[in-house]
Amino acid sequence: MRASLIVIRALVRRALNEILRVPGAAIPGVLAPTIFMLGLSSVFGEASSLPGFTADDFRTFVVPVGLLQGAGFTGAATGVNLARDIEQGWFDRLLLCPAPRTTLLTGVVASAALRALLPATFLLIVAFSLGVHVPTFVGLLIAAALVMGLACAMACFSVTIALRFRTQQAAPLMQIASFIGVLFTTSYAPKPLLTDWLRTVSDINPVTHVLEGVRQGFVGGVAWEHTWPAFLSIALMVLVLGALAARGLRRYGV
Repeated sequence: MRASLIVIRALVRRALNEILRVPGAAIPGVLAPTIFMLGLSSVFGEASSLPGFTADDFRTFVVPVGLLQGAGFTGAATGVNLARDIEQGWFDRLLLCPAPRTTLLTGVVASAALRALLPATFLLIVAFSLGVHVPTFVGLLIAAALVMGLACAMACFSVTIALRFRTQQAAPLMQIASFIGVLFTTSYAPKPLLTDWLRTVSDINPVTHVLEGVRQGFVGGVAWEHTWPAFLSIALMVLVLGALAARGLRRYGV
């Protein structure tokens, strides 16, 4: 266990060092959620005046969407970085170390959880400076945990794609899962205001529960009825997508 933790820490540290060594590569993913929040609130800001809208400020309603988008971008970037390492031959050398492959996968995925806090922090700083409602400490803590969890799930998906295609050209496929997952939820309007088909899709979309878990601290109070479905959805996504990633890693090079 101690040896595995050392390997995981080394892989996480390597991923975090990339931000300092190549900051230009991280800037788009950091800025995108904030630009998304500013753009949507400028165009659709008056939507909050619609009957049945559950927030007084559209920016407050849409900030949690930006948090999940940042997590999705981070997860996709994890897969792109892995594909780059595969192309350059570094990943093949990494597989020669005596650490179990599940340990290597854990290190790669865990780095996404920490990196996801960077765009989330930047977005919240800008949002709070513009007057967005500040959640309680518990609400922020739950939001941070869910953002990190979604980043891990999306990292597992993008790692699966990277191991399958072994090229950075598969980046659009790595990004599409988080894009679709966040889009077909209550991202832009409360559930009663959605069209029938979108309401049905959002009901079966596990990311909807995650979004509601993050949003509860911003719109309304923190409630157990929104918290446990969010964490259960994260756990199931990580379990399923992690199993696919582990399967791809076991079959890599065979």
